[in-house]
Amino acid sequence: MIKTLSQALGAAATKPSASMSEWLGKTIKLSDGGFWSAFNGAQSSSGKSVSVDKAMRLSTVWACVRIISTSVAGLPLSIYRRMPDGSRESARDFPLYDVVHTSPNEDMAAFHFWQAVVASMLLWGNAYCEIHRSAGRVIALDFLMPSRVDLEFDDDGRLRYFFRPRKGARREIQRQDMLHIPAFTLDGRVGLSAIRYGADVFGSAMSADDAANSTFRNGMMPTVAFSVDKTLNPAQRVEFREYVKTISGALNAGKSPVLEQGVKPEMIGINPADAQLLESRGHSIEEICRWFGVPPWMVMKTDKGSNWGTGLEQQQIAFLTYCIMSFTAPIEQCVNKWCMTAVDRIKFYAEYSLEAFLRADSAGRAAYLSTMGQNGYLTRNEGRRKENLPSMPGGDVLTVQSNLVPLDQLGKQNDGQAARAALMNWLQEPESKSRE
Repeated sequence: MIKTLSQALGAAATKPSASMSEWLGKTIKLSDGGFWSAFNGAQSSSGKSVSVDKAMRLSTVWACVRIISTSVAGLPLSIYRRMPDGSRESARDFPLYDVVHTSPNEDMAAFHFWQAVVASMLLWGNAYCEIHRSAGRVIALDFLMPSRVDLEFDDDGRLRYFFRPRKGARREIQRQDMLHIPAFTLDGRVGLSAIRYGADVFGSAMSADDAANSTFRNGMMPTVAFSVDKTLNPAQRVEFREYVKTISGALNAGKSPVLEQGVKPEMIGINPADAQLLESRGHSIEEICRWFGVPPWMVMKTDKGSNWGTGLEQQQIAFLTYCIMSFTAPIEQCVNKWCMTAVDRIKFYAEYSLEAFLRADSAGRAAYLSTMGQNGYLTRNEGRRKENLPSMPGGDVLTVQSNLVPLDQLGKQNDGQAARAALMNWLQEPESKSRE
């Protein structure tokens, strides 16, 4: 039973829609909401039904989901141990480390696992993973397709999770065994689907693509009607329509029609330029990018005023700050909450290494390592390890620049320099007197 308006909105926004392929060979009833939701999709104002499968056929949606999911999946997620002096160290001996960093389960590498998790957050608004434990420790995380997970609220307002496997009966997964990572959420528990809430935008983009495809199929020509000066019988109409098919369309471009018996062509459609088809499709790209938080230039949407290459570093930082971190932060916190005990969280925590974004920027990476090394934040060997280079003798010592002088001491000797100069003068005096 759904008890609050917040729960009702969450349930309505996130009711999973199964893929059509999941219903092959099954008996479909009028009460099977999952099938009808997948069959119809969310209805848009343009009249198009929008589902995840249909939305992913839009190149901009595909690009946005691919860019964000692969960017997050490419970042290493590690487990760290808090040290008594306030520092930290990599907790490679902690059982959860290998699960989140290298091998979540026997079928997936960490990259593909987290890629699927982030893609689910983008498309369905929620990601689900079943937690497997042995002796109280997490040993595996199984990714679950959101379309196969049903959310329900019990009488006390608590979430319940039910999974529908490909074979077998629907089963409940206990809350402590479910790693549920919501994306953008209004109630803090259930994420909202961008595909469902942005159905109008995605539907308009689909309609624009259909219009473009229809235009090309018709040889870039608008719809033409023919008027005749006499009434045609049904047989003549069928014959004339068949004749028109032989001279129309892209494959028949260049063929000249033969018009006789008072037949006159009249243009009743609108040409692509007047319909601003290109402008409309370009606007759809920007709108879709806005829904996913991806800069248009990252999906190759460029124009005469494009700033590609200008301030690119700042744009990448903005993408990292406002888009990528909105996925890394909830993943980190959900892993800490559901995959660790309260005792574990006192000493251990999961965190992404965002430095991996510097891998593609050799100049930025070199400047970062140089600054950290010269200011005593990293040893030379720590910097070499970040570049996968072997350690060198003497490289484990912190060093700093020693020739920096306060402004008010410019042109003056400090006490150490003055003492050294006095000692050198004293040592040189006996030698100068003996020469005399």
